[in-house]
Amino acid sequence: MTIHLSKSKILAVGAVAFIAGIFFASSMNWTRILGAQGKVSGRSALVSNAALEDSQNAFVSVAERVTPAVVSVTAERAAHPVAQRNNRLSQIPPEMRQFFQEPQDAGPQEAQGSGFIVSKDGYILTNNHVVDGADKVTIELLDHRQFKAKVVGHDPQTDVAVLKIDATDLPTVVLGDDSKTRVGEWALAIGNPFGLDFTVTAGIISAKGRTNELRGLNRNDYRIQDFIQTDAAINPGNSGGPLMNIRGEVVGINTAIASETGSYTGYGFAIPITLAKTVMDDIISHGRVRRAILGARINDVSAEDAGVAKLKDLNGIVVVSFTEGSPAEKAGMEPGDVVVKIDGKQVDRVSELQRLIRTHQPGDVVNLEAVRFGDHKDFKVKLIEAPSDEAVVASAGGAAPKEAAPTPVTMPAKKLGIVVEALTPEIIKATGASATVHGVAVSSVERDGPAILKLSRGDIITAVTYPLPATPVRSVEDLQRALSKAKDGDFIQLSVDRVSDSAGHHSNVVVSIRVGN
Repeated sequence: MTIHLSKSKILAVGAVAFIAGIFFASSMNWTRILGAQGKVSGRSALVSNAALEDSQNAFVSVAERVTPAVVSVTAERAAHPVAQRNNRLSQIPPEMRQFFQEPQDAGPQEAQGSGFIVSKDGYILTNNHVVDGADKVTIELLDHRQFKAKVVGHDPQTDVAVLKIDATDLPTVVLGDDSKTRVGEWALAIGNPFGLDFTVTAGIISAKGRTNELRGLNRNDYRIQDFIQTDAAINPGNSGGPLMNIRGEVVGINTAIASETGSYTGYGFAIPITLAKTVMDDIISHGRVRRAILGARINDVSAEDAGVAKLKDLNGIVVVSFTEGSPAEKAGMEPGDVVVKIDGKQVDRVSELQRLIRTHQPGDVVNLEAVRFGDHKDFKVKLIEAPSDEAVVASAGGAAPKEAAPTPVTMPAKKLGIVVEALTPEIIKATGASATVHGVAVSSVERDGPAILKLSRGDIITAVTYPLPATPVRSVEDLQRALSKAKDGDFIQLSVDRVSDSAGHHSNVVVSIRVGN
């Protein structure tokens, strides 16, 4: 049967079908999905393109603005005796010596690095290791002008050097504030890697406050190591060049790389610019670096240190020992104290404490809060100036004390996992210790014992300082008695006499160990 519909009926049916279709699509959530897809795809493309364009323009702007103030540094060294060359090489960590190997012929040597201009009248910042020992330093600008540079001053402890060229109206960089730099921010490195002048590389700030990882770069007692880590490509020749933020401000001086090959592998390190600036200001104003110090050897807190101090968290800096004439020791501090605050500011790492101390001048008084065996103590320490050269400390003279015959004793593995023996004149002579020292000598350390990496052959245990009360150790029996009540999991702290530097000088340090395996 054929059904005939009028035009008005057909329109009515179509309208009803359209409305019904909308309701059906809505119930299936299709209309929202289709609409959202259209809007997101168009908008995301616009946002993505704009973001990429902004980033690209920022990099271009920084490169154009900063590169004219970056310089190439050529350091020439006249021929030196082989012994002198080898001595200079011995001061460089083994993993870095491939950059500094010197031919054995008698000809002059030449090295290249980077730097950047900080004042219109020609002051330049670079690394100390770029110009150290140089007989002639030449600076070349982006426009190919060359100048003979004077080394105004240098500081091996921070690896910063200040140069000066005779010129005016020079392009300069803007020095930023690295303390405000955040991990994950963009970073650009500019320098002269492998002789490729004025190269720009980009990456991010990978980490801040790197210290222990690069401890081998500087073995001086007064070294300050507080590196910024970046994955912007840094290679030999970049040393002394600027590390920039996205605003074109210098946040660091590129100084080292971590690499087994000698080339970029993703790990570069820069000296914070605020630290470099204080060094530069001292050199320009006083002709030398006036470094304020506590006179204490310090380390980041270990789990054992925290256990002895009864800290809940691994935050703070442990005082390991004191230097001669230490103001911290005079203020009443003791080895093993854990510094948690300076002038009311929390400090969690060595680099943070060093950074805050570096803002002071010799003669300033700082307030330290430290924890000793669970008790909080406050100390007012008057800072002194670090010596310019490491002092030579002679061993005390006098006849060696008379001791009983050696009595080797193996300490149970559940205690320390060491072998100790009574001191004899032969042991004292072999270790280079003072003739007046008392204690027991460590003759071996079990590979898997609690004391591994804590004690070494030749260490002399002079006292058990925790648990309290502290017990002097003058014989093997004294050490056994002091440890007799220690149970697995207990923390102990030892006072240890050991060699503290390459010259064979000794110092007294504290060592914290957790008993048991």
